[in-house]
Amino acid sequence: MDEIEEGSSNNSLRRVGTGSSDRRWVDGSEVDSETPPFYEIRDRDYSFGNLRRRLMKKPKRADSLDVEAMEIAGSHGHSLKDLSLLGTIGIAFQTLGVVYGDMGTSPLYVFSDVFSKVPIKSEVDVLGALSLVIYTIAVIPLAKYVFVVLKANDNGEGGTFALYSLICRYAKVNKLPNQQPADEQISSFRLKLPTPELERALGIKEALETKGYLKTLLLLLVLMGTSMIIGDGILTPAMSVMSAMSGLQGEVEGFGTNALVMSSIVILVALFSIQRFGTGKVGFLFAPVLALWFFSLGAIGIYNLLKYDITVIRALNPFYIILFFKKNSKQAWSALGGCVLCITGAEAMFADLGHFSVRSIQMAFTCVVFPCLLLAYMGQAAYLTKHPEASARIFYDSVPGSLFWPVFVIATLAAMIASQAMISATFSCVKQAMALGCFPRLKIIHTSKKRMGQIYIPVINWFLMIMCILVVSIFRSTTHIANAYGIAEVGVMMVSTVLVTLVMLLIWQTNLFLALCFPLIFGSVETIYLLAVLTKILEGGWVPLVFATFFLTVMYIWNYGSVLKYQSEVRERISMDFMRELGSTLGTIRIPGIGLLYNELVQGIPSIFGQFLLTLPAIHSTIIFVCIKYVPVPVVPQEERFLFRRVCPKDYHMFRCIARYGYKDVRKEDSRVFEQLLIESLEKFLRCEALEDALESTLNDFDPDRVSVASDTYTDDLMAPLINRAKRSEPEQEFDSEVLPSSSVGSSMEEDPALEYELAALREATDSGLTYLLAHGDVRAKKNSIFVKKLVINYFYAFLRRNCRAGAANLTVPHMNILQAGMTYMV
Repeated sequence: MDEIEEGSSNNSLRRVGTGSSDRRWVDGSEVDSETPPFYEIRDRDYSFGNLRRRLMKKPKRADSLDVEAMEIAGSHGHSLKDLSLLGTIGIAFQTLGVVYGDMGTSPLYVFSDVFSKVPIKSEVDVLGALSLVIYTIAVIPLAKYVFVVLKANDNGEGGTFALYSLICRYAKVNKLPNQQPADEQISSFRLKLPTPELERALGIKEALETKGYLKTLLLLLVLMGTSMIIGDGILTPAMSVMSAMSGLQGEVEGFGTNALVMSSIVILVALFSIQRFGTGKVGFLFAPVLALWFFSLGAIGIYNLLKYDITVIRALNPFYIILFFKKNSKQAWSALGGCVLCITGAEAMFADLGHFSVRSIQMAFTCVVFPCLLLAYMGQAAYLTKHPEASARIFYDSVPGSLFWPVFVIATLAAMIASQAMISATFSCVKQAMALGCFPRLKIIHTSKKRMGQIYIPVINWFLMIMCILVVSIFRSTTHIANAYGIAEVGVMMVSTVLVTLVMLLIWQTNLFLALCFPLIFGSVETIYLLAVLTKILEGGWVPLVFATFFLTVMYIWNYGSVLKYQSEVRERISMDFMRELGSTLGTIRIPGIGLLYNELVQGIPSIFGQFLLTLPAIHSTIIFVCIKYVPVPVVPQEERFLFRRVCPKDYHMFRCIARYGYKDVRKEDSRVFEQLLIESLEKFLRCEALEDALESTLNDFDPDRVSVASDTYTDDLMAPLINRAKRSEPEQEFDSEVLPSSSVGSSMEEDPALEYELAALREATDSGLTYLLAHGDVRAKKNSIFVKKLVINYFYAFLRRNCRAGAANLTVPHMNILQAGMTYMV
């Protein structure tokens, strides 16, 4: 009988649009451009018989959750802003301070690391290394990210989890089985596909949905990329700050390694200590400082080219790369790992896309970043042809003496900004992982009232600071840190290559040859770099692997335990037969008030409700089962937040509310605002339900020959056309009055005593107050489980649950309004 309470809809929900007459959704269903939407019926002069058949045609019931979604879907567009050229230039200027800080500071250490592996003995060494750097920047950031990867965004959002959520929208690969048809009606959820290559895309979709090991493999791939990004959050501040401060060595007498380490630690502590104030306080300085930094790089590069050796532009010939490897063999292979450092931060071009636009990031890179970096590296190479002994301090030695201190100050600020951008990206990445159920709940502080992306996570912040201090203290030089730095960068890039290839095949439905060229070209280049940096595992490359393994283990254990807990809740749901036996009093006393019972189920009555019935001497007159659910879209509009349906007969006064959030949404609503929105949405649902009942009753009276297929009172179907009908224009309402009986639907609904009674009961319950009913759950493995499962669930997952942020802590409500009941889930 559970199907009565939460029957799912198998109806094909279609949305009619303009454009090509042959369009399909990802599930293969056609978009019927010939059949008009309900609100266009008047234009086709249909008879009332056709209208009645259209209204009554319901071979399978439509879930009221779906109906509520269909009513509001499409009311908000989520398209990128059409900015003018001047506006795009303004945003492109801002990207300099957020996106390109890491890549912009790479000239501080690239050549010093490369020539620590390959001593300069001839100009072939210099020209070969320069050619490697030029084509590395041209192939990875320019060709791959600017022209391809940036287009694989999720409604303007980028990053590893954005790609994963995009794939989750087209194929049911999320291991948490809480997807609903109603989710597909969110404004930006359901996207159209072109018709070519559809069969192949559907085949890939079916394989991903039916084969569990592919779901697990995809999840592990995403978690691995996320772990590498967090590892970057540790290595980037250490590398950038230490490289900037190393300029004092040789310039200030007595400034040795110990002084370098201590000064770097002081700056790192200061950097992480100000995170709690938010980047918004100093964010307006970021772009001008980085713009000045890039201008300095370009100007100094031109100066060195003209003064020392302008013929280094010969390095544009890739033949020098072959000569470089032929001359240095194994040493050149080791130096290749140092060349990777010139593209550190390239992933930020995609990860930070949500704050800007594709055109602005493309414009900033092609017009400012790319040429300035090329000039900087060419200038350093020109200086090295005349002063090969200066390779250890090439950046600061190539700066004209009179400009050393201004450039040093700008370099230090640029290094701090690059670190700040990576720290903020780590916070955002962890928040997205939490939203998708892949990271333990942590305290999140929103540092800006205007920008929802500016967040601060204290636990992650102090963890990153401690790890940075340890890295600087242990390695004590930028060369050793660089060995660790490259592995994390290449790892993230390879994950992006795999996911974008999947997007090409599944979503874009690109020609198979072109889709395979992407991983063959860029994947091959990244594999070569990965093999080069893996040779440095014993020299420090083990550090990012340890960090990645640690975070990968934490995230997978949390996801694994959460999925098992959800499956246990589904198995232990309370049956509708038992609820009917209890009656409308639920076997206890009903007192005025609203009980908000938080749970994770999107269907069924959670077993924790039985615990409250047994524990409490009375229960509230109105019960709402609230499910906080994250859907694979960046943002859910406020008016599309809540979905309601009735649970049990009307006299039970029990409802289900699903509050939906995107992975970029900010859950910082005041409890009173949340409660007000929830009650208003419930009232709207009750009125829509009464409208449906009135229409059903009217049509039954008008056509006595109609055979009723309605179910019990508490399983009435709400159909999308009936809801849309209430929102017609005035002429369409006149059309209704011509074909419907004189007793109008609106007046009959206003006079409905059942609706008035229920609204009055809801207002009385609201005035009596809301109480939050929470489960204090414990998850244990079954006795017959294997040893590894018992170890993971009973110890590791239990440890994470005990030390993560509890459910009550996430609610900004007085503790006197919270009731908790214990529950043990056997998985």
